[in-house]
Amino acid sequence: MASGWGITGNKGRCYDFWIDFSDCMSKCREPKDCSLLREDYLECLHHSKEFQRRNRVYKEEQRQIRAAARKAKGEDENESHH
Repeated sequence: MASGWGITGNKGRCYDFWIDFSDCMSKCREPKDCSLLREDYLECLHHSKEFQRRNRVYKEEQRQIRAAARKAKGEDENESHH
């Protein structure tokens, strides 16, 4: 990655993030000063925040589907008792 070349022979997709992070690390007083750039670089590499967001959306959709199914089942049961 540090060479800048990706697997296709072009610039790696995260190379610019790496350069920013690396430049910060070479000039900072403390590594924590570069934590946001590090986070951006790691997100580019692994997409962990994106996957967490997708997982939250999926879980919420599933919760809504289950709630709607319970509500529909409850209404059907109530109608059959009347």
